[in-house]
Formats: sequence, C-alpha cells, structure tokens
Amino acid sequence: MVTRIYSGNSAGLFFSNGKVWRRQRRFAMATLRAFGLTMSSMEERICEESQNLQDAMDKKRGEAFDPVPLLNNAVANIICQIVFGRRFDYSDQHFQDMLNDLNELAYLEGSVWAFLYDAFPALMAHMPGPHNGIFSRAKSIEAFIQEQVDRHKPELDPGSPRDYIDIFLLEAKNGNKELGFTEKNMILCCLDLFLAGTETTSKTLQWGLIHLINNPHIQEKVRAEIDIVIGQSRQPTMADRANLPYTDAVIHEIQRIGNIVPLNGFRRAAKDMTLGGYFIPKGTSVMPILTSVLFDKTEWATPDTFNPQHFLDSEGKFVKREAFMPFSAGKRACLGEGLAKMELFLFFVSLFQKFSFTTLNGVQLQTEGIIGATRTPHPFKIYAQQF
Repeated sequence: MVTRIYSGNSAGLFFSNGKVWRRQRRFAMATLRAFGLTMSSMEERICEESQNLQDAMDKKRGEAFDPVPLLNNAVANIICQIVFGRRFDYSDQHFQDMLNDLNELAYLEGSVWAFLYDAFPALMAHMPGPHNGIFSRAKSIEAFIQEQVDRHKPELDPGSPRDYIDIFLLEAKNGNKELGFTEKNMILCCLDLFLAGTETTSKTLQWGLIHLINNPHIQEKVRAEIDIVIGQSRQPTMADRANLPYTDAVIHEIQRIGNIVPLNGFRRAAKDMTLGGYFIPKGTSVMPILTSVLFDKTEWATPDTFNPQHFLDSEGKFVKREAFMPFSAGKRACLGEGLAKMELFLFFVSLFQKFSFTTLNGVQLQTEGIIGATRTPHPFKIYAQQF
C-alpha cells in the first residue's frame, strides 16, 4: 500500500529512508519553526482560529450537533497557514472535500482492507472493494495540494518566501533532486503533514469532549480553574499553561487514554540485534506499539480509567511522566510535536473557557474507539452552552 502511494521508500516524510528522509525531516522542522513555533504570530493565529471555531459552535446553540467537522476545520486551517500560507473558510466546499478525503484515508489505511491489500497485493489490486478508496482518496488530496502549488508558482519571490511550498519550490530550483526536492515529493510531504497535522490533533480534541462530557465534575474543575486564571475577558496564551496545572493534567490524560496512534509508525532495524530474547535481522520493519506504554499497569495507577491525577502530585502540581509518549520517541518521533502541543492547549482552553458541553439526555458517550491509522471516536453529538 505504502509503495503504491509513495512510489517506494524514497518519498514523503513518514516512509522515506536514508539521506532523503534525514534532509526532508530537517527541512520540514526548520520550516515549522520559521512559520510557526518561533513566531508569536502562530499563537495569535491559533487564537484567531479558536475564535472562528467558537463562533461556529455558538451558531449551534440550542441544538445537538456533530463537533467533528468544526474541529477538523479549525485544526486543518493551522497547517494550511504553514503549508499554503492561507486559511480556508469553513463553507469552502473544496476544503470540506479535502478534509473528508483525509478522514477516510486515515480510517482506510488502518482497516482490515489495508491489511488484506498488503497481504495479497497482486490479487487485491484487481479486486473491487473499499481498499481502492485508499488510493483514490490519496490522489484526490494530492490534486488539492497540486492546485495550491500551481497558485504559488507565478507569485514566487525568492527574497520573501511565504510558506512551506515557497521554500520547497526554491530548494527544487537549486537542483537538489537527490535529496527529495522534486514537485512530486513536495506533494507527498504535504500529504504527510496534513495527515499528521490534522487527524491527530482533531481526534485528541474529540476525545477531550467525550471524556469531559462523561465526567462533568472534571469539566467543572477545568472551567473553574480557567475562570480563575484567565477569566472571560481575554484569550488564553501559552504563558497561562504554568498556572493551569489541573487543565494541563486533563489534556495530558486525554492524550494518554485517547491513544490516538496506537500502532505508532513503522521503524526499520538499522542492524542485526536481539531484543527481549528475539533476534531481529537488519532491515526488518518494526512497529513499537504505543498502547503498551500508555496503558502500562506498572506505570499508571488506573491505566484503563480517565484519571487526570496521573499527572498531578499530592499538592496538585503538574508532574511529567516518562511513560507519556503519545508523540512516540527517537529520531522518527513526531516532528510537529511542539506545534501540536500549542494547538491542543489553546484550542482546548478556549473551548472550555466559553462553553459548557453536554450530550443528549441519558446518553453515555462511547469510549471504545474505531481503529484505523488513528483511533477515532464513534459518531456523537453534543450541546454547547455559552456562558
């Protein structure tokens, strides 16, 4: 499946190897820093997008609604501003189609159909079935990205690059094809950035709504802490996090129990080695399963229960935990971890600063997820009551 989408192991950010992967990862991280993490304006952009999200939710007042499309819109627009240098209106149908393709692709890539395709590729390539949607959805997203690339080319200014695409196009002009600076690879890297930068953060916020609706006493404590520290008159900032230990603990617990990427990403053994008594030959594909750490009974007091106390000491101060690794670890850990943490904190706090969330009377929202490339909540509806 990966070979067909990425044309082998020398394209994109997730599945490339060697010098191409090293150069593209460094390039992507440098671009994120240039257009995001080192700029206070990124914090402002997230807060502005939070306001757009609040406005969209406020329009639903009095009626039950599905929060997933709105969360997807908001989170995707942050990566859009870094990659494309622009955001999209929530009513933009082209944008909505792309987000729908992203959601379906993430689900299908982790479905039994993907496993069947990988087990019997020669047969499944000629068979009808949902697995074909993996490739059609990927092509549709690539076409969306290509349109944005084509819009950039006539306005490209070497002295003033605006975003990831501009800088990539300039690198490609320098002839660094052997390091992956081709237009085809740029599109695949953008695809990876959108899959990682939209799906995971949006899913975490979705699980956050579910767990805080199911635990209204925890939601009330979060809202009370936010109200004391920030109040209602200003937007949250990252500087507030140190003064919101309980809220920070809740966000971390959502990430832990949400288990957004349970199977992690693939690794490959760089040399022959023995681990836990098992011999792993050089070149073997390895999946270090994050679930085994996030639910380790020797690390967490109540691993199967939503419990923010996992990240608080006896005095209510926030405590870092070594076993908390939703972004994975090592050289191929999530390259957008810093951006994701900023988004999660600012979106989460801004939502619970302004709204009280409930669901339909008598309904207990499901906490068992649908496993795909990410762990997705079952469909649910909520009420958002503004203060």
